[in-house]
Amino acid sequence: MSSPTTRGVLYVHCAPRALCPHIQWALESVSHRRTDLQWTPQNAEPGCVRTELEWSGRAGTGALLASALRTLGRVRFEVTENASQGSDGSRWSFTPDLGIFHATTDVAGNICVSEDRIRYAFEASGGDHSAVVSELSLALGEAWDEELEPFRHAAEGAPVRWLHRVG
Repeated sequence: MSSPTTRGVLYVHCAPRALCPHIQWALESVSHRRTDLQWTPQNAEPGCVRTELEWSGRAGTGALLASALRTLGRVRFEVTENASQGSDGSRWSFTPDLGIFHATTDVAGNICVSEDRIRYAFEASGGDHSAVVSELSLALGEAWDEELEPFRHAAEGAPVRWLHRVG
């Protein structure tokens, strides 16, 4: 039985030029096919570049892409994977300072925080309102959003490429 297919987007928000071939090799190791990335300057960090890649493939491909890229260190990226039959949507964010963040997403791309995670935030807070807010902020990935936001805005109007049938 084959896995359901889905789509997603890889945003390499910021990478040193020297890592471009390594990023391409990492993506090709997941997709088993050649990728032709269009790199553009990342104005938010001089000397760095950015790219976007829309992909389609088996459910779980987003996790494979994020795992392949996070080992490269100085790359800031996000991977989205749309929901598919039997699989929730997901988003992975990575920054060199914060590491990797993963969240389940709904069809509109909103982060879904589980009942268990919310209960944990309340229980771990010991009644301290600011601790609840801190735990929910962590569950929503707010620190990653804050760090990546300047790089997202610098990318408006950038070209997007397609990678089909990943995996």
